[in-house]
Amino acid sequence: MTYLFISDLHLSPDHPRLVRGFLALLKQYQHRNTQLYILGDWFNAWIGDDYTAPWLDEIVSALQKFTASNNQIYFQVGNRDFALGQKFLKQFDGILLPDVYTLNIQQHTFRLEHGDALCTDDVAYQRFRKVIRNPLLLGFLKSLPLSFRQKLANGFRKKSSETKQLKSYDIMDVNAQAVESVIEHVDYLIHGHTHRPEIHHVLNKQRIVLGDWRADSAWILELNEQENYQLDFKQWNY
Repeated sequence: MTYLFISDLHLSPDHPRLVRGFLALLKQYQHRNTQLYILGDWFNAWIGDDYTAPWLDEIVSALQKFTASNNQIYFQVGNRDFALGQKFLKQFDGILLPDVYTLNIQQHTFRLEHGDALCTDDVAYQRFRKVIRNPLLLGFLKSLPLSFRQKLANGFRKKSSETKQLKSYDIMDVNAQAVESVIEHVDYLIHGHTHRPEIHHVLNKQRIVLGDWRADSAWILELNEQENYQLDFKQWNY
């Protein structure tokens, strides 16, 4: 069994090389009995499970072939695709995980999450996150016309980009106390969101930060049973 962890792909029709990179990853791991964990921001924006497009159809088709080969897809929502639900994942037998998920492998426990909830110093974002992720508001947004949701998503992205330029580098990173409060109960903490790939040692544990995908490469975390559960954090070129 191979366990593969990725995040922050930000797939969209505007960046076809990222899409090709993801399709290449599926092909490479298709025959390795893989459990693929996507820890948020799989897509650059998600306006609802009723959205369809040719570029997305190609991805779904590849995912169907991937899961048909005895592999499994697990997904946690991120700050860009929090509206993605089980309806979309059902097309390829994917599984929607809760915002925080504990994965047990042999004697080790892994806490999986997107990572934005750990950035507690960014008070404005945490306030926005609490509002926009409210189930009642989210349900209302999903009921709006698709075209309106598209305009809304474009507005959110523009506003987010403008806001980031005004914030310090540190305030958008995880809070040390927030990390310590969650990592003490597990062996490993794996997350994305910050786009700062690195392995940190906290309380004699490991915090593994997955990186965002670029034009020709990505950071991936692989755990392989055949190699005595060796964690392999590597830059994957496609």
